[in-house]
Amino acid sequence: MRLVLDASIAMSWCFPDEESPYARTVLRTLREGEAVVPSIWPLEIANALVVSERRGRLKFGEDSEFLTLVQGLEIEIDSQTPAQAFGETLSLARRYALSAYDAAYLELALREGLPLATLDSALKKAARKTGVPLLGE
Repeated sequence: MRLVLDASIAMSWCFPDEESPYARTVLRTLREGEAVVPSIWPLEIANALVVSERRGRLKFGEDSEFLTLVQGLEIEIDSQTPAQAFGETLSLARRYALSAYDAAYLELALREGLPLATLDSALKKAARKTGVPLLGE
């Protein structure tokens, strides 16, 4: 199976207090399938780790198991994300009151015709309105 993976799901694998049955299901799915992510995804993951360190939620180096997990998954980084930023992504962000970052996931799922895996409620709502299937629904 191929799907669009939101950073919110991946980050939940890093923090035990964010663990959920849905996130575990996505991880099991990805062990046999592959994800496609917008080109901003690695920066979102890196930023979440740095912010977690600064806030004392994570100590430097405690993310090594998480990073090994993520780097071991089949995750394709979409090269067309920047080309869509000022067009369809911006339009989706405006239409559905999303951040441009979240709209990039929606745009990618629409363009590729793939289901979306996310924990973000606003992104889920927008996906439903646009007809993008949500993994597990």
